[in-house]
Amino acid sequence: MFSSVAHLARANPFNAPHLQLVHDGLAGPRSSPAGPPGQPQRSRKLAAAAVEEYSCEYGSMKFYALCGFGGVLSCGLTHTAVVPLDLVKCRMQVDPQKYKGIFNGFSVTLKEDGVRGLAKGWAPTFIGYSMQGLCKFGFYEVFKVLYSNMLGEENAYLWRTSLYLAASASAEFFADIALAPMEATKVRIQTQPGYANTLRDAAPKMYKEEGLKAFYKGVAPLWMRQIPYTMMKFACFERTVEALYKFVVPKPRSECSKPEQLVVTFVAGYIAGVFCAIVSHPADSVVSVLNKEKGSSASQVLQRLGFKGVWKGLFARIIMIGTLTALQWFIYDSVKVYFRLPRPPPPEMPESLKKKLGLTQ
Repeated sequence: MFSSVAHLARANPFNAPHLQLVHDGLAGPRSSPAGPPGQPQRSRKLAAAAVEEYSCEYGSMKFYALCGFGGVLSCGLTHTAVVPLDLVKCRMQVDPQKYKGIFNGFSVTLKEDGVRGLAKGWAPTFIGYSMQGLCKFGFYEVFKVLYSNMLGEENAYLWRTSLYLAASASAEFFADIALAPMEATKVRIQTQPGYANTLRDAAPKMYKEEGLKAFYKGVAPLWMRQIPYTMMKFACFERTVEALYKFVVPKPRSECSKPEQLVVTFVAGYIAGVFCAIVSHPADSVVSVLNKEKGSSASQVLQRLGFKGVWKGLFARIIMIGTLTALQWFIYDSVKVYFRLPRPPPPEMPESLKKKLGLTQ
């Protein structure tokens, strides 16, 4: 067990290509080929494709559309499910004197607003994060294929972590534009008592008071929060899945059942979620305060909060985002399984690169 954990720890998800080859044991030529002379070498990807029937081709418009639908379900449902925790977290960020901790925050909210008060902001949360999920997951698959084709097969393998980072950052840029209006409305409902209780009341009121600016003034802080978050979410997840199958799971992915694969997906998603929460929390605090106040800029809010202030509510966010990210990946992968979408296994070294490194004859 401990040796598996040690191997997993050494398999840093952000290794450079040369270091990754060293960890893979492939940095230098081997004295013997990988298999008996004359025996063709097949990747698990080709083997899996031979036994599975897919509903569409990888990289087709139907594939991207169904991935986007999976994103709608994974983000919209999960974010709506944790609205009570998100509400308390936002109130801790904007009014730490009143909401001193997660349990105190729930207690004060229940005392003042009752049980129904914990659901404030559910409608903009569901709509906003459904739109975000559509763009986040759908565009991620688009950009991953696009950038892979630009790099070529060998470089796409060697620089796969950079590929994941670039594809996820590109997707999140557009996803945040889709999310911003509903995020601003949600925060206003949750953190300004008496302002509005529903989306139907809040959105017209915001537009009347500040125009369209009210819905998009938080888009830059959203990029600050969500782009690092999503880069960590996708890159860490992809590399964690790869490491789990390599060092922890006792058999290749192609030999695992669909439920076993989904368990690996959930575990990798939770690990990625913890790191996501940490890297994105300071910007999340700024977004919460900024959308509550009028006339403040992100830099002014950041200066006023200070180092200690931006980390308020981190524990609640780790619980929320860790669970959220794990469930999102689980739902997203389940949608792919249900619709029989292509689900390529963890990447393997191309045969051409193996020949260049003297690994095959």
